[in-house]
Formats: sequence, C-alpha cells, structure tokens
Amino acid sequence: MGKPTGFLETDRETIPDRPPLERIKDWKEIHEHRSDEKVKAQGSRCMDCGTPYCHTGIMISGMASGCPINNLIPEFNDLVYRNRWKEALDRLRKTNNFPEFTGRVCPAPCEGSCVLGSIEPPVTIKNIEGAIIDRGWEEGWLTPNIPAERTGKKVAVVGSGPAGLACADQLNRAGHEVTVFERADRIGGLLMYGIPNMKLDKTEIVDRRVNLMREEGVKFLTNVNIGQDPEWPKKRLTDEFDAIVLCCGATKGRDLPIDNREAKGVHMAMEFLTTNTSYQLDHKFDGTNPELNATGKDVIVIGGGDTGTDCVGTSIRQGCKSVTQLEIMPMPPMERAANNPWPEWPKVYKLDYGQEEAKALQGEDPRKYLVMTKRFVKDDDGNLTGIEVVDITWGKDEAGRFSPIETPGTLRTLPAQLILLAMGFLGPEQEIVQAYGLETDERSNVKADHGKFATNVDGIFAAGDMRRGQSLVVWAINEGRGAARECDRYLMGSTQLP
Repeated sequence: MGKPTGFLETDRETIPDRPPLERIKDWKEIHEHRSDEKVKAQGSRCMDCGTPYCHTGIMISGMASGCPINNLIPEFNDLVYRNRWKEALDRLRKTNNFPEFTGRVCPAPCEGSCVLGSIEPPVTIKNIEGAIIDRGWEEGWLTPNIPAERTGKKVAVVGSGPAGLACADQLNRAGHEVTVFERADRIGGLLMYGIPNMKLDKTEIVDRRVNLMREEGVKFLTNVNIGQDPEWPKKRLTDEFDAIVLCCGATKGRDLPIDNREAKGVHMAMEFLTTNTSYQLDHKFDGTNPELNATGKDVIVIGGGDTGTDCVGTSIRQGCKSVTQLEIMPMPPMERAANNPWPEWPKVYKLDYGQEEAKALQGEDPRKYLVMTKRFVKDDDGNLTGIEVVDITWGKDEAGRFSPIETPGTLRTLPAQLILLAMGFLGPEQEIVQAYGLETDERSNVKADHGKFATNVDGIFAAGDMRRGQSLVVWAINEGRGAARECDRYLMGSTQLP
C-alpha cells in the first residue's frame, strides 16, 4: 500500500471537463488535459483493501458490481501513485484490451463498489485508468505485438464493436489468422457510430487502436453484410474459415407504436446518432450538419440512459431551439436509498455531460420524470408538430403488477419538430441469426452460455450484446475475450488465453 493515509489527506478530484458553453461549440472530446501529478495524488487514495470489491465484476440485483473484466485496480492505482506508469500500463493490459475506450465511456461500476465509497467519495478509478493508457500512447509504449508463430487456423469475426475487436485482438495474439467483417463503412461498430465524437474521438482514439491491430496482423473488411452481400454468402464463411465468432450487437431499437408514429420527424435515436457521426467524419467537422438534424427545432428525447444523453448533446451541437428529455420512471434519489446498499451500483441522481450542457443553456435539467407519451401530433402534411403527454404515478393494477397511473388534469401537448426514441434495444437483428440456424432465447438473443459462448452450430460462437442483450462496453470486452478463449480451445484442443 503506497500511502495508508492517502484518502484522509486527499479529496476526490476528477479530471475536469471543458466548460459546457465552450465545448458545445465543437465536436472535440469534452475532457480537459489531465495533470499527472493530480492523477498520482488520486491514486494515493486507494486503500488497498483487504477485500477489494472494485475488481470483482459480480452481478448484484441485476447490475454489475465491480469491474466486469476484473482489472487489477488496487495494483495500478498504487503503481501510478509511485510514478511507475509503465508498470501500471502492463497491469492494465493484462485484463483490458482497450483502456482508452473504457476510460472514456464506461460508467465505472468499479467506483460504485469501491470500499472507500462506502464512507466517502470513491477513488477516481476511471480517470486513473484513462490517464495510464493515454500516457502509454504518448510515451510510445504501445507498439505492434506480432505473434512469433501462426497456427494456420483462420477465424472470421463478424462485427467490429468492442466485443468483436476484443475477440479479434485475443485470437490474433494466439496466432490465428483473423478477419473482421463490418457492414458499415468504418471499423468500430458502436464505438464508431453509436457514441458521439465528443465522448470518444474516432480518429485519435478508435482509428489509432484499429490501425495498431492491423499492424499486428488483423484483417478488416468493411461494407460487408454477411449473408446479404453477394460476394460473402454465409456458406463462404463456413467454407473458408475454421471458426466464426458473431459479435453483431443488439441493434434492434425499441419502438413506440402509438398514434401518428409515421409522422415526419420521429426517428430512432441510433439513426440520428449514426447519421450525424458519419456526416461529421466525412465533412471533417466543418460546422455543417446532415439532413437529419436538430437545427432550429424543438427536440424531444424519449428515454434516458447513455443513448438519450448522447442525443441531447448532439442536438445541442447542431443548434436546436430547445431540448427536453422525457423519462417514465421517477427521479432517482440524491443519495443511496436503503434498498440500494453498497456495493450495489448506486442508483442516484446525476447530471451527465448532455444534461449539464442543456442546463447551462436552458437553465434547468432537460429531464422530465414520470411523464408518459400518449400520441404524436402532426399537421395536414404529415409533419411532426408536437407530442401529447401526461404525468403518471406508479401503482399496482388489478393483477398486482406495477403499472403507470395517469394523473388527472395533466394531459398537455409539447411542441416538437424532432422526436428521438432512445428507449433501449430489443436484441440482435435476426437475418444472420436465421441464416445460420442459430437457437435464440426468449429475448431473441443468440443462445450460448456465458463462459462457453458456443452456439448450437458447431464452430460458430456468439459474444457481446448479441448474446447477452444490451449492455456495457466493458461487458462486451469481457465477452469478446471469453469467446476468443473458447474459440481457441475449439481450434487447438487447449488454450492459454486468459
């Protein structure tokens, strides 16, 4: 333990973000540059607990408690405090293929289960992780690690999101010849098009890692939709590759089939985010916006979570007239409730970056809680003009199930020319699932046990959101690594992959 009194002497201090009214003028990452000295001081706050929970990655009450990829957190915290950054990077890379991704977009379940967090603000684990990998890139410590020998086995990884990239990275390290197939025009999946640039820079962060993997021997093919591309029918993969790992994500968004759903101006959140990021990359962030945009419009985002927040931040940068976020659930408490004890994930109120920006512009949090949508409103030409909503409370219906109960006298219409549906995802698109005859569970996810990742078809594995449903980037990395391990075992009879 580096400093037994560290947490008594040093308060929690995160790496600051740029001021909201400044950062909304561009698409650059919202974070200020780190101070290594301050990061070291934050590392000293780690208590080196006798029983640390930060790296457990166990599920409690349906949520992750601790790091799902079991990062060696107390070790790298101590090494940073001692100014041994390269050793800290070595520890971090033992468990995490892409700390530059998780250090930016992970909600940090590790901090929610930090033992120090049971008595005062937890260690800034996420910031420290991000600082370690950023220092590693700056110092040139990350160089191509090309396998000394190849096994002669060929593996196809379908999908280039965090699960697919982690799987490909691990299989390449094992010496297999890996080809990653992506149906979009750029590699990265969710990392490229599902997360806006201000949260995760595409050129400096995502492309940099992909280029390193390419130097290490991983092959990437874009604009290939397996099973639908005439050059790549499903049989070609089974004929040319010794194994296939499907990491296609859970990309089927939850729709809202109410009156006037067809109104011009109602869109799925991922359509909006993908269109914007693609356009901004193609136009080098030149200050213009795609055809589908929020410029000058009253925007309503239905749903919370990261996707809803990203819609808020994107709408603001496009110059919306106003932005409102509707949530059907009640506002979370300011502190942990009695039924949400440590080390569970703390379900407490917080302002994420998008809401912080909206508050700076509009004077208040854009979220409206306990609001239910009744119908969309359109004009005679089919253009969206508003949304009819009502306040609700939650109570039990006649069958004893919790259901929304409308509050009399609260029915009203809000102006809106753009509505974005960010209500989560229902599972993977079924075309490739059906093409290979894969069994699915009751939620339409591919059926493959966690830890084994094998589907009902010999030689085909599934990982990430496609297998477990909508989840976190860090869980996708966990699954990609696990699927690689079991694929390697299938190909070689045994495996040394972690």
